[in-house]
Amino acid sequence: MNQEPKKVLIVDDDPNFGLALELLFAQNGFRVEVARTGEEALERMDPFRPDILVAEARLPFRSGFEICQVVHARREWQPVRVVLLTTREREGEMAKARALGADACLTKPFSTHELLATANQLLVSSR
Repeated sequence: MNQEPKKVLIVDDDPNFGLALELLFAQNGFRVEVARTGEEALERMDPFRPDILVAEARLPFRSGFEICQVVHARREWQPVRVVLLTTREREGEMAKARALGADACLTKPFSTHELLATANQLLVSSR
């Protein structure tokens, strides 16, 4: 029996980086949508119903940290796995991400293999 492809919602305000992530996930069998802002991401949550959300931590207006907090707070979105991407390698940011409900936090630059491995591991592990 064919399984539905897993769905990933990517949130990044850099169009080039967002496109690169979109291609990466699409080439690996995911259905992908891309949002450029935190508000746009939250608006797409219900209609798209992603399995995983990959968000830049530092977004203008509504950060990835805030998106994570909202996703974690809404009962119907709690099954969504959240990966935050940050440019700062500080333990404080990692702790903040975990406290807000992120399942993983990767520091840029990271390898595409690392991101895919993290996403796939989160999707097979139970919450």
